[in-house]
Amino acid sequence: MLLEGIETLLTLSQERTMTRTATRLYLTQSAVSKRIAKLERLVGKKLVEPDGRQIRLTEAAQELVASIGPSYIEIRGLVFDQQTRPERSAMDVACSETLLAGYLKPIAAELLNQDPHIRFSTHHTPMILEKVQSGEAVLGYCAGQLPGQHGLVTRHLFDEPFMVISHAPATGLPPSMLVNDLSNPANSMQVATLHRLGITPMMQMDSYTAAAQLALAGVGPALVPMATVQTLGIAPKYCFNFEELRALTRPVHLCYRQRSGRLPRVARLIEAIARAVPTTT
Repeated sequence: MLLEGIETLLTLSQERTMTRTATRLYLTQSAVSKRIAKLERLVGKKLVEPDGRQIRLTEAAQELVASIGPSYIEIRGLVFDQQTRPERSAMDVACSETLLAGYLKPIAAELLNQDPHIRFSTHHTPMILEKVQSGEAVLGYCAGQLPGQHGLVTRHLFDEPFMVISHAPATGLPPSMLVNDLSNPANSMQVATLHRLGITPMMQMDSYTAAAQLALAGVGPALVPMATVQTLGIAPKYCFNFEELRALTRPVHLCYRQRSGRLPRVARLIEAIARAVPTTT
């Protein structure tokens, strides 16, 4: 019961609403509320408060999440390592949306034909790492800077270049651009480069696809990775390379728990992705 309450609070801290939390945990909203109420009685503190249509975690809840969250994720991962995984069991793969559509599109159908129990889901890099750490996903396929001490085996595939997408001809490096969310730790490596080049973030989007589409609509130039260009099939006349941005890349990795990587199904999938990505790029 204690672990159920902690799981619910951790999920609520990410989803911010009872509805989304219930959906993710396959519970009713009433069950979510009861779990939180039981945890509040156990710790003797108020943990959540209404905040418009969302839920706000109290300071006590934030402290609880910060102190218990990493350990809970690791415990789930250790339990996952002990589970028997039959050949026909579901194999969840957590992916970056742009990487999945941009580089695995040519082989995705083949992978699913070979192993129909593969299930792809898309997330930002911090969530991909968390899902692999906890065992919710067997394999992660992510891009950007990885935090230290993540405890996973990683395989670096390549460094993905960025391009400037602009509806109008770009004869020089734009002074401001649409960028992806720079508060995302995976994108933190972009901040120093943009500052050094004197580029001001015009807007920060939640996805590179949105930034590219706004750029094509004439809102302003956008800085996007090559995967987005390939996913959207952006015509070369809208794509611009600049020498100043040559050093700006984002590393692409596969990540997995050490024990998972020894499973034949997972090892086959890792090799299939590793072979496909350099060919596609």
